[in-house]
Amino acid sequence: MRRGLRYVLQILLAYAVSISAQAGAYEDFFKAIEMDDGRTISSLIRRGFDANSPSVSGQTPLFLALRSGSHQAVAALLTAPDLKVDQANEANETALMMAALRGHLDWCKRLVERGAAVNRDGWTPLHYAATGPNPLVTAYLLEMRAAVDAPSPNATTPLMMAARYGHEDSVRLLLAANANPRLRNQKDLSAADFARDAGREALAQQLAQLAR
Repeated sequence: MRRGLRYVLQILLAYAVSISAQAGAYEDFFKAIEMDDGRTISSLIRRGFDANSPSVSGQTPLFLALRSGSHQAVAALLTAPDLKVDQANEANETALMMAALRGHLDWCKRLVERGAAVNRDGWTPLHYAATGPNPLVTAYLLEMRAAVDAPSPNATTPLMMAARYGHEDSVRLLLAANANPRLRNQKDLSAADFARDAGREALAQQLAQLAR
């Protein structure tokens, strides 16, 4: 009886130690992303830590590293053989979307090479690229056959996002790829309206002319 009880206690203790170690690794992993510590991330992955583990706020590690500008962390995460490169966070955003928003062309290319989807339902990487600062990312995604008039959940297009928030070269690139300036979203707003709301009157007039 005592021997059996001792065995059960040993099992429970081993389980508690395992849970404690996992919790410590989890904290170390996300601290390493925050500190851009690629070496620690690589070490934890080699020891079996799941590089796809979401943060307590529901962010994927790859998305979080790109959002934080932790480039060594991104590089380390991309070495994980089982990395789900297109895993979405709780807001249905992918790592490619964040890389596009930040204007990181090289990371966008590497993510696409690893299998990240250029086209998806709802908000797309092209919406995020059009919103961001680097028109080269917009050009790259268009080269990768991104749907130029992809509708967001409320029917907002990449052209509308570029007209309000993005670089004007992104507007020109989208128009050159046959983006439709006549489209309106569910609030009945066109790309010209988006530009006008942002105080970009010259661009708004240009888009309004093209929509006639």
